[in-house]
Amino acid sequence: MKIESRSLPLPHLARWAALPPRLFVGYGLVAHGYAKLVKGPAHFVEMVRALGVPAPELLGRATIGIELAGGVALLAGAFLPWVSIPLAVVLLAAMFTTHLPYGFSSIKLQAVTAAGAHFGQPGYEVDLLYLACLAGLVLGGAGPYSVDNWLRSRRTEGPDQ
Repeated sequence: MKIESRSLPLPHLARWAALPPRLFVGYGLVAHGYAKLVKGPAHFVEMVRALGVPAPELLGRATIGIELAGGVALLAGAFLPWVSIPLAVVLLAAMFTTHLPYGFSSIKLQAVTAAGAHFGQPGYEVDLLYLACLAGLVLGGAGPYSVDNWLRSRRTEGPDQ
């Protein structure tokens, strides 16, 4: 997919457009998966069970694995079209089972006291942002410094002689 360089203010930077969402979303997913792992997978499984999700043991542990492995794959820019499918499923499940009742905004300032700011439950805003980034990466590619780009260049170069 070619980007029309005349329509961009900085055409020489267009090829780098995938890097910020890849790094941001990849890091975010790894951080969420790691937090669940550190707290104990059983704790997250109990939260999934409380939401009434079927097969909570399987789906709770799978969610942690998908967030960790998918986040690392995004950071590396590896197999993005395939990795994005389970990541999108996890994000949609989180959005519909947890965040939807709290509305759109991810930041809900409840009060500011001497102890600091107090926030309410987050809405589905971040889920949608992550999904939009995934869609953009699937449609536009992983960009430079990615496993996908490296694999594509190896296929076009042909076998070494």
